Amino acid sequence: MTNQPKNAPTSFWIISGVFLLWNLMGVMAFFMQVTMGPEALAALPDAERALYEATPAWANAAFGLAVFAGALGSLFLLLRKAWALPALVASLVGIAVQLFHAFALSDAFQVLGAGGLVMPVLVTVGGISLLLFARSARSRQWIV
Repeated sequence: MTNQPKNAPTSFWIISGVFLLWNLMGVMAFFMQVTMGPEALAALPDAERALYEATPAWANAAFGLAVFAGALGSLFLLLRKAWALPALVASLVGIAVQLFHAFALSDAFQVLGAGGLVMPVLVTVGGISLLLFARSARSRQWIV
């Protein structure tokens, strides 16, 4: 006998769908960053170009982990699978590693300024909110 999920409210579907779209935009941003051609790099200001060129592979891998695990976790939510939780934890790990590189090991803050904090704050708040939402959905048995 399998554990059947309880009926989820419409808000569950809307929130899960919005988070999937958010994470798919992150996947697009990841591909745009790692496939940036020489012309696009040359169009950046010198300091930003140097920042991109100095990004190590492990920081890009953390970015990939963050967005792909986030998209997978969001998809698992829509499929009503509790596998969403470990995927979303992995996404938060990717976010943390990526931000550690950007703001502790590189000159991102000096190059991008305070405005460069907007997206990292949104991503962090979004990742934490998504994990809390998934935990709540699990406790309410909307996902099993």
